[in-house]
Amino acid sequence: MARRERVVRMSVEQPLWRALTAYRVLTMVYAVLIFFYERERFERPWVAAWFLAFLAIWTLVTLPRVANAVSCTKRFLIADLAVAVTGILLTPLADTHAQQIDGPTLPSIWAAGSVLAFAIKGGWRWAAVASSVVAVANLVERAHPSRDTLHNVLLVWVASIAIGYVVEVARASERTLARALEIEAATRERERLARDIHDSVLQVLAMVQRRGTALGGEAAELGRLAGEQEIALRTLVSSGLVPATRASEDTVARTAGRDDEPCDLRTLLAPYAGSRITFSEPGAPVLLPPAAAEELTAAVGAALDNVRRHAGSEAHAWILVEEWPDEVIVTVRDDGPGIPEGRLAQAEGEGRLGVALSICGRLRDLGGTAELISVPGQGTEVELKVPRGETRR
Repeated sequence: MARRERVVRMSVEQPLWRALTAYRVLTMVYAVLIFFYERERFERPWVAAWFLAFLAIWTLVTLPRVANAVSCTKRFLIADLAVAVTGILLTPLADTHAQQIDGPTLPSIWAAGSVLAFAIKGGWRWAAVASSVVAVANLVERAHPSRDTLHNVLLVWVASIAIGYVVEVARASERTLARALEIEAATRERERLARDIHDSVLQVLAMVQRRGTALGGEAAELGRLAGEQEIALRTLVSSGLVPATRASEDTVARTAGRDDEPCDLRTLLAPYAGSRITFSEPGAPVLLPPAAAEELTAAVGAALDNVRRHAGSEAHAWILVEEWPDEVIVTVRDDGPGIPEGRLAQAEGEGRLGVALSICGRLRDLGGTAELISVPGQGTEVELKVPRGETRR
């Protein structure tokens, strides 16, 4: 979490540090040019020349220091502010008329760069301290500050505090976003685990319960225990307490070892065809990314499991694959008794999340949709739509 937050913060703050770097270089050149064009009025031009030479070297040498928040340490900020204050206080020594004509100081607007560094690094509180120090230096240098001096001091003070406050708000928003992304990732992982549990463990427990009840005797007791465990596990899944990891080792290994080449959806759905399942496919390959194809196939399998469980062993099912320019549509239809109105909501309330997780949840994660249409006595139809994305040919 800390590493992710640090990466996000750097990505957002980096433009500010780049802008500060450019500002320092440009204002350093500006201060040198002012001295070059007005050097005749300086009583001690050598003082200004020595300071501006040091300022130019300091600015160029310390460019890596203002490249990011990590390299811009507190010691550097204090030293940088000291350079700005020293230049301001040396102005009357180099130009005794500067106080009278209300001219620029030796560092000129370069001093504001030091204050901005404090604002970006530490927020508005640091900016308030640094701008106050620069303000005091300007007032001391002027001795009798004019209205323009007070105006400039107030402008730097307000602007730096505002920038610092904006930086703090941006950081708070980044932390909130990082937390939301982590919660979303955990939720998706939890839903994936819940789907896997439904497609494997819960179905096995349900089968053991049915077969045990049918066989009777000791098998009936095993069936009863399996039924109790099924209810407990369904409650755990529906309550959202299934433990979620950032990325399970199996998922990472499966993703790392998976070929990125699109695969033909027809080859994954063909094994479902049988005496009571009719499979209709296009004549050309239906290409999807491996992850999307596997999840779509699993959703089709969940739909067929519902047909076998609720429509009976004599029901017939049809799988139709349609390929469109922007999406792939797979329809699973059966001729069973259909689903009574309100039955899906009731099943979800009881923790039976086959449709909600194994079908709708999978399609939602793929950016697609799942639509279920059922009329009592006329069968059920499940339409699964998945966007094509980059696999279109």
